[in-house]
Amino acid sequence: MKTITNFKNGSRSAWSLKSLAIKSAIVGALMLTGIQLSAQVQAPAEEYTQPSWWFGIAGGANFNYYSGNDQNLIVNLTNNPVQLQYRKGFGVGPYVAPLVEFHRPNSILGFMLQVGFDGNTGTFKNVINTANNTLSDLTTDLYYITIEPSLRVTPFRNNLYIYAGPRIAMLTSKSFNYGHDEVSKDLGNMSNIYYTIQLGVGYDFQLPSKNRQTQFVISPFIAYEPYYNQTLTSIASWKITNTRVGVALKFGCGHKNSKKVEVVEPAPVKVTIVEPEVKFSVYSPKNIATERRVRETFPIRNYVFFNLGSTEIPDRYVLLTKDQVKDFKEDQLEVFKPKRLSGRSDRQLTAYYNVLNILGDRMGKNPTANINLVGSSAQGPEDGKAMAESVKQYLTSVFGIDAARITTEGLNKPRLPSLKPGSDKDIDLLKECDRRVSVESSSPTLLMEFQSGPNAPLRPVEINALQTAPLDSYVSFTVEGEKEAFTSWSLEIKDENGTVQNFGPYTQVKVSIPGKTILGAKPQGDYKVTMVGKTKNGNTIKREASVHMVLWTPSEREEGIRYSVLFGFDESKVIDIYEKYLTDIVTPRIPIGGTVIIHGHTDIIGDEEYNQKLSVDRADEVMNIIEKALKNSGRSDVIIDAYGFGEDQNLAPFENNFPEERFYNRTVVIDIIPKK
Repeated sequence: MKTITNFKNGSRSAWSLKSLAIKSAIVGALMLTGIQLSAQVQAPAEEYTQPSWWFGIAGGANFNYYSGNDQNLIVNLTNNPVQLQYRKGFGVGPYVAPLVEFHRPNSILGFMLQVGFDGNTGTFKNVINTANNTLSDLTTDLYYITIEPSLRVTPFRNNLYIYAGPRIAMLTSKSFNYGHDEVSKDLGNMSNIYYTIQLGVGYDFQLPSKNRQTQFVISPFIAYEPYYNQTLTSIASWKITNTRVGVALKFGCGHKNSKKVEVVEPAPVKVTIVEPEVKFSVYSPKNIATERRVRETFPIRNYVFFNLGSTEIPDRYVLLTKDQVKDFKEDQLEVFKPKRLSGRSDRQLTAYYNVLNILGDRMGKNPTANINLVGSSAQGPEDGKAMAESVKQYLTSVFGIDAARITTEGLNKPRLPSLKPGSDKDIDLLKECDRRVSVESSSPTLLMEFQSGPNAPLRPVEINALQTAPLDSYVSFTVEGEKEAFTSWSLEIKDENGTVQNFGPYTQVKVSIPGKTILGAKPQGDYKVTMVGKTKNGNTIKREASVHMVLWTPSEREEGIRYSVLFGFDESKVIDIYEKYLTDIVTPRIPIGGTVIIHGHTDIIGDEEYNQKLSVDRADEVMNIIEKALKNSGRSDVIIDAYGFGEDQNLAPFENNFPEERFYNRTVVIDIIPKK
């Protein structure tokens, strides 16, 4: 089929209509806004019914989809008749229409009428110019005046409504634009009128005018206008399907209520603020008259950490000479101390900094044990391998280990790195943790019980130490109901002289503070403790308690047992092999009627509040495993307390200056105390 172009110039009139419609919509909206403001100022303070008749204006956008048979358009381009073929197209055009609606309040059925200016523009890509076989875009500017009566239905008797009805479209502009030559003509053989249907849904939002005579609503809507009995052209089957999205602003006038509105002054309501139920208690133990010696089973991490820019073993590790090897004993590690200690947990760090000597001694006593040294360095595998070779050189030259029993390799990062993808905090500290040589082995004579894999620690060593101010000598403060009542709570501790010390804020239920922190050098004292809680609605709740505190001082001798469980970075779950260790090794060592004190810790990497929760999760995980093991063995004679100290550097086992200290701070310490 062919569409013969009438050589009329219609593009300018189309744009003029479009501009007029848009200006009319803006002016109409401003007028309605002015009417609304006037109504808000002038409306008397009386009750009015909801209007039945509504008037207003709707505006939006038409999303036009063209399809159908090929259209052949013959035009003169530079005085040469050519044929343009086009079929499918898409465009977005404006829609503006005044409207009127009728629907009684709380009724289901109603009526709507819109008479509008409708843009059915479309663009057809890559239209063929048969004169030179070139491709260019063809854009139609089709505009109609539409009459759209609809039946309005509110199925739920609320603000949601659907509407449907016929649509009559009368052509006002039929121009097109083609190619780079900007040829603008009128489409020929276009029908002056066509019919279709529409189906839509909308929602009325009441603006702040419900109790005024003039009331306003704003209604977003969406409508679908499918192809139905269309005759866009008189000689071809050319279809258009529309989706319309827009919003309508409507106003109506209510009537005065026929009944007299009686204004009743509401009785004053007495608001009773109910404080959340919170119980506050303080426990200050009497002096533990013991000199508690602790036999600690201390795990030896299978890592040697290296300084940035160096492949030599750092001098903080204990490095022996050949002559000293014969005098080395695992149970007398204090003989060979490192050059530098952090000042905290000296015996434990002495044990760890002898890691290479412990490894060399065990390999010498177990000639079938082999190891693989894996150096990891962000500077490349070669740098990592050079670090591993330094460790190998020490073991072979000082301890005389056969080089064939030691393999080395280099990696960019450890098999189990601390720096995970997506990390954005303390990246330098995490990188420092990953610059290390990992000792891997499958020999049980070297590794901790039930351990295997690249992260398995070496078999622990036993340390005998004198414990100062044990956890069971700490003063504990408990706030039951804290999680439901407070966002945080703090402590004010006042002595008999009126001196006040402040601690907190805290978010956990139970907090323990060393007695020495409160007492200082005083052997004992009486204190008034005030708990200050901040509720979730911003109020403050206080609870008070009096307590007598005694400074812990050693006298009699008592022996306890200590174990440690090491965790990976940002981990709180005990791996299966550690669970077996806790069940089969640790739990059977708990004496009848004994007490188990479990305290979790973290390093300083990350958020302080997050680390506090992480330490509690770690302590609870270990406690649950031990409780389960005790229950399975039929025991109920053990008292277990679990604490989480987060990254608190006053209570942490180690400093955080070196990566090995941070690794050992990712721990749960288990103190086993005999029955008193």
